[in-house]
Amino acid sequence: MSLPEDVKSCCAAVYSSDAVALLLGDSYHPGGAALTRRLAGLVKLRPGHRVADIASGPGATAWLLATEYDVAVDGVDFAAPAVQRAERMSKRLGLSDRVRFHVGDAERIPLPDNGFDAVLTECAFCTFTDKATAAAEVARILRPGGRIGLADVTVGDSGLPDELSTLAAWVACVADARSVGQYRAILDGAGLATIHAESHDSALVRMLDQVEARVHLMRMTQKERIVAAGINVDDVLNFMDIVRRAISDGLLGYALIVAEKG
Repeated sequence: MSLPEDVKSCCAAVYSSDAVALLLGDSYHPGGAALTRRLAGLVKLRPGHRVADIASGPGATAWLLATEYDVAVDGVDFAAPAVQRAERMSKRLGLSDRVRFHVGDAERIPLPDNGFDAVLTECAFCTFTDKATAAAEVARILRPGGRIGLADVTVGDSGLPDELSTLAAWVACVADARSVGQYRAILDGAGLATIHAESHDSALVRMLDQVEARVHLMRMTQKERIVAAGINVDDVLNFMDIVRRAISDGLLGYALIVAEKG
């Protein structure tokens, strides 16, 4: 396995690439906007709240929260190109007064202590190489009584097959995923008491279906674009088959977890 900094850099580079944009479209996490709204409800967002979106990616979650819930959002992402693109789009959308983006590490969040009513992180916590430190950082920036809404890939108690322990699996948010119980323990260790958890395995399956459909369509209609983005279609489809089997065998799932700072 690569060193933690190598993993972070690789994930950041890939998720800022044209290849990922082609494969995933507008939604970079299972469940899309519907599960983002579910998380927003579970953390009890209210107008005027201040929210941190950790691993904010292209910015879709931050803009949704700002426009639909009338909150101020600070997005943090490790990839500078993603942050720059999100800032430009915020200006175009007229949201710069309510949505800001920062280059930063989840293990060293560049935001103030006790400054946020809620933190959201979607399909990203599993890629954080030091999860205990990341959880402690979330606790640091949350106000007392503030909540974290975590949506992420989960693993069963028997662990993952070797094919899902590669660097590619890290990038795909699979290799270092944990069980719901382990996530809860990590959050609890940071002073964040879990108050709710629910399974959404079907969202992970639907995302695989959507990506597979996009890949087949692009192979038929956008071959040059696929080549230019460096996408190996056979490798992508093979990896998705492995993930699909793991879900079917109960080795992989997807869950929402909400915890509160005491």
